[in-house]
Amino acid sequence: MWVCIVMGSDSDAEVMGQACAALDEAGVQYEMKVASAHRSPERTKQVITDAERDGAAVFIAGAGMAAHLPGVVASFTTKPVIGVPLAGGALQGIDALYAVVQMPPGIPVATVAVGGARNAGILAAQIIALSDASLAARLREQRVSMAEAVAQKSKKVEKSTRG
Repeated sequence: MWVCIVMGSDSDAEVMGQACAALDEAGVQYEMKVASAHRSPERTKQVITDAERDGAAVFIAGAGMAAHLPGVVASFTTKPVIGVPLAGGALQGIDALYAVVQMPPGIPVATVAVGGARNAGILAAQIIALSDASLAARLREQRVSMAEAVAQKSKKVEKSTRG
């Protein structure tokens, strides 16, 4: 099982690369593609159709401003779709957030924060981990490591004010 990451433009690659980093850390395979809901709708449909045929388990779609790509992706598959609203334009991603989160009944898109591609990658890994015990164990280990890192950071800044 793998994750198909789709973005509307190559200018989104830096932010969407955070999803790739999270998937790399979890040991989950992925492919990244550029397909625009507006400029290349037929390509978008083909990318999703091909990915689903080839075993993609989850889709991550990132888009800014009108942000139709996650919804269009969801319209072509019944697999989970995670939308990443991207900052840009006059509203700095708030318009994209509203566009992604306001899907019509029957075409759900899970939505992360504006620019939250890392969490999209983690969520995709968690979805796949539902049927992959070794991945689930790796994700639990990552959580333990995060907690340990917080404790170490706390030790660096702790000061006692007790007498």
